[in-house]
Amino acid sequence: MMGGWVYIPTNKRDGVLYIGVTSNLPARMVQHRNGEGSAFCRRYGIKCLVYAEEYGNIDEAIVREKALKAWKRAWKIELIERANPEWDDLFERLS
Repeated sequence: MMGGWVYIPTNKRDGVLYIGVTSNLPARMVQHRNGEGSAFCRRYGIKCLVYAEEYGNIDEAIVREKALKAWKRAWKIELIERANPEWDDLFERLS
């Protein structure tokens, strides 16, 4: 079974958050950075990867994505800041 990623990109620190799931995080982030992501991401300029979790299979990643989408915004920000307090763009660490 294929692995998966749950990821959170944003447009700026404390900005608009997007939660997505993908089997190929580097390729997906290239799409976001090139303006080829969802209409929502294009509208808000969401291109900066601030959080990611890797899973052994895509089904686990999808379950986690749905759970995170149900979280309150404050919980999502706390999750990001525990792992990435400076809200650095993690894209360069993928390669």
